[in-house]
Amino acid sequence: MVIEFARELRLFLAARHRNGRVEAAVDGTSSLGHVIESLGVPLPEVGTLLREGDPVAPSHRPTDGEHVTVLAVSRPQPTPSPPRFLLDVHLGTLARRLRLVGVDAAYDNDLDDDTLIDMANTQRRILLTQDRGILRRRKLWFGAFVRGSRPEEQFDDLLDRFAPPLHPWTRCTACNGLLAPVAKAEIEHRLEPGTRRCHDEFARCQTCDRLYWKGAHRERLQAIVDDARRMRGA
Repeated sequence: MVIEFARELRLFLAARHRNGRVEAAVDGTSSLGHVIESLGVPLPEVGTLLREGDPVAPSHRPTDGEHVTVLAVSRPQPTPSPPRFLLDVHLGTLARRLRLVGVDAAYDNDLDDDTLIDMANTQRRILLTQDRGILRRRKLWFGAFVRGSRPEEQFDDLLDRFAPPLHPWTRCTACNGLLAPVAKAEIEHRLEPGTRRCHDEFARCQTCDRLYWKGAHRERLQAIVDDARRMRGA
């Protein structure tokens, strides 16, 4: 059997297969999905499967002589609306960026794979990871591989793939809670003298009580927000 992989999926293949064309042995019992994953490509990254140009399911059992084309998931990928995410331990910076633009992004740096899967399933969150192994777990209801080694690359990849609605400055970047305006008089006793003197508008996280104002980092963060909006055409 010959399998042709879309360019977007070739990063998962062994170096000798990076041209996208693989001659795979079949045993008459293994499903097409199993064969694809045995070559390193997680099924959550796979879109349409075509056998001689006709769509087939991952459960199809291939035979010798077949030619199969494996396409990547479409972009933007359909999701529950609006999409809610859960990020694994290695994606903390990405989580903070998503929260900055108002995307619901749960994250904890101390969760094992089983706990992540249970949380994703129970809360109906899309699990974001760079761990191919966890994406192969049949128990996981919805997962996605995050492309890119730098946070800005990962951020752009997620915005392109899922096109989530953006609501900047509405979530706590520390805990993902929602922000609400708070009167300066109510929290003045918590402010440093310089902050109290220079700022009058504040927001407070309704979950962890963290305070926010337009501080020294605002310009850098605003640039991230503006880039995200341009990418989304917002």
